[in-house]
Amino acid sequence: MEKECPECGNRILGRADKKFCSDACRNACNNNLNKDQSNLVRNINNRLRKNHRILTKLNAKDKTKTKKETLLKHGFSFKFFTGQYITKTGSTYYYVYDQGYLELDNDWYLIVKVDIPL
Repeated sequence: MEKECPECGNRILGRADKKFCSDACRNACNNNLNKDQSNLVRNINNRLRKNHRILTKLNAKDKTKTKKETLLKHGFSFKFFTGQYITKTGSTYYYVYDQGYLELDNDWYLIVKVDIPL
């Protein structure tokens, strides 16, 4: 029984468990599966990546303080974050993946990095 490549329809030669006729077809299929389905999702993911890059750049030592003005100057958007943590004292840390920030007094922000177990 001949198998057909699900991406291009060509005949698959080689191992019995091979799913694609070439690396190019395998990559094309996986890229199509993993691409963002809408502009909304793509734009939000781009915004989250940008926020993460900014926090990572400013937080070279895994814990630092910076002014709100500095974050805004780099293009940080406070509307986009991936999670939040409220401490027992009621302080709210906002996270963009492994980088978190906490609003302090006088427009200062504490930026922290956390190890997220996978």
